[in-house]
Amino acid sequence: MDSKDRQIIRALQQDGRMTNQTLADKVNLSPSPCLRRLRNLEASGVIRGFSVDVDPVAYGLPITAFVQVRLERHSEATVKHFEKCVTQLDEVQECHMLTGGVDYLLRVIVSGLDAYEDFIRKRIHPIGGIGSIDTSFVYGTIKKTSVFPKLGPH
Repeated sequence: MDSKDRQIIRALQQDGRMTNQTLADKVNLSPSPCLRRLRNLEASGVIRGFSVDVDPVAYGLPITAFVQVRLERHSEATVKHFEKCVTQLDEVQECHMLTGGVDYLLRVIVSGLDAYEDFIRKRIHPIGGIGSIDTSFVYGTIKKTSVFPKLGPH
């Protein structure tokens, strides 16, 4: 991947609906080479797909929580079971494995505090093998982006 490919990616992260002509203009390429590069990025798996950025509050999911989970044991079976179960929970938007005192950080969205309680009691607790759960609720978002930073000197 070269700097032109990165320009294409950043432009698409800012607006995934732009036409190939607009994209080509933004990255200073003619349309054919631009489209060829785009198709190569898709075929190689660098670009994994396109999605829509939706306001969760307008959708009806105003509560975002960051949930830190520590497992009781770290056996292969416990870890695999937890990870398999978490991937099946729609409320979990992201799950990250961490170093340090916490094993996982989940970003969870729900419709309200009662829905969050339900999520913990009926969806997380039954997984088993969990040593602790610590939740922080988001009450404001200062910055959220899906656009990668530029590499190299700015």
